[in-house]
Amino acid sequence: MSNASAQDIPTDSHIFFRSAGSVNPVIERAEGIYCYDVAGKRYIDGMGGVGVVSIGHGVPEIREAAMAQMDKVCFAHPFHWKNQPHMELTERIAKFAPPGMTKIFMCSGGSEATETALKLVRQYHLERGSVSKYKVVSRWSSFHGNTLGSLSMTGMRSRRDLFAPLLQDFPKIAACNCYHCPFEREYPSCNMPCAHDLEAIIKREGPENIAAFIAEPIVGAAGGGLTAPDDYFKVIREICDRYDILMIVDEVITGFGRTGKNFGINHWGVVPDIICTGKGLSSGYSPLGAVIVAEKVFEPFRTGRGFSHGYTFGGNPLSCAVGSAVLKYIEDHGLVDRVAQLGAYFFEKAQELYELDIVGDIRGKGFFMGIEFVKDKKTRQPFASSANVAGKIADTAFTAGLIVGAGRGGIDGVLGDHMNLAPPFICGESDLDEIVDIVRASVLKVQNSL
Repeated sequence: MSNASAQDIPTDSHIFFRSAGSVNPVIERAEGIYCYDVAGKRYIDGMGGVGVVSIGHGVPEIREAAMAQMDKVCFAHPFHWKNQPHMELTERIAKFAPPGMTKIFMCSGGSEATETALKLVRQYHLERGSVSKYKVVSRWSSFHGNTLGSLSMTGMRSRRDLFAPLLQDFPKIAACNCYHCPFEREYPSCNMPCAHDLEAIIKREGPENIAAFIAEPIVGAAGGGLTAPDDYFKVIREICDRYDILMIVDEVITGFGRTGKNFGINHWGVVPDIICTGKGLSSGYSPLGAVIVAEKVFEPFRTGRGFSHGYTFGGNPLSCAVGSAVLKYIEDHGLVDRVAQLGAYFFEKAQELYELDIVGDIRGKGFFMGIEFVKDKKTRQPFASSANVAGKIADTAFTAGLIVGAGRGGIDGVLGDHMNLAPPFICGESDLDEIVDIVRASVLKVQNSL
């Protein structure tokens, strides 16, 4: 019998909830691919938190690395000190990164990373004398973070609407959505107008005003795994080079092995100028993000005034020690190759979901899968947003012991229901089977209720 009195048990009455709040169960512990609530119920973490948990929960090596660093020093501000975990982590990240991308700016998460990239590209052009370049072009059906700068680059209406008066009026181009092509064409005969839309908007806005273009290699929250065709990013790279525009890829979800390669952009054989990362960099063991920069982008800062930007916790020893241990674990256990191999199995297994009447599209790579639900598969007609189909499926799966991500608005900002799956890299075939089986049962249950 517990000796704790009622007043010793914490309540949620002081939490400023983001959304559901007190209706959520209370988590007690997590191990491997599983989370457990205080009642002892087990859940498969099929979303890795929110695309965060890459190496699984409760890994002893990470706990040991954190404790070892705590015995030394947890915080040392870069105004006064360098620290060894910071140096070690940036070395590891540079080895993961594409060729020539060797400079790393540390921060505490994805929104900080994209906000950093926004300021970085502005100062890069200033240092080179291009004083009018400041606008960053992005895409509709995209999500780049919740700070005002990153939200200005975001093309996700549900995240933007309330704060629109506070945002920069940055230009957006069409989403790369082959399932609902905004140009009503089909790949490959289409000649990818979604990619060439970048050049069109550069000309309309004036090349002298455009500093950069940002895109997710595979779209997460805003699009449910939207994946570009093979030559898309090659065209984007060529356009950026033509107009002296930096190419930023947002790899906050897709970085560090999630897609079966070190970074998602590697699937397209293109090297960007800047990579923004977060989430899986620390596998959720500590808040951590990074901006990876090509040598050519760093060069003006070497001889200029330095980067006029920074964060209190950027490069702190404790988080960096954790991040370094996570990347070491990924390397030591060959988890990127594991995701590449089992990712093929995951998508093959998921093909059986097409048998269900409302499953319209399955997309993504590796251990990052998006599933779109439609009212009519022949016409690809979406459900009304008020039906909340994806939300109902996610709730049903949660009740059945599987955590997934649900989203809406991937087609035009309002319509479109999708589910995201991003399980830990340590999943085996039987785990992936169980995930797909629960998804199937959950979709079927909601489908039959419609």
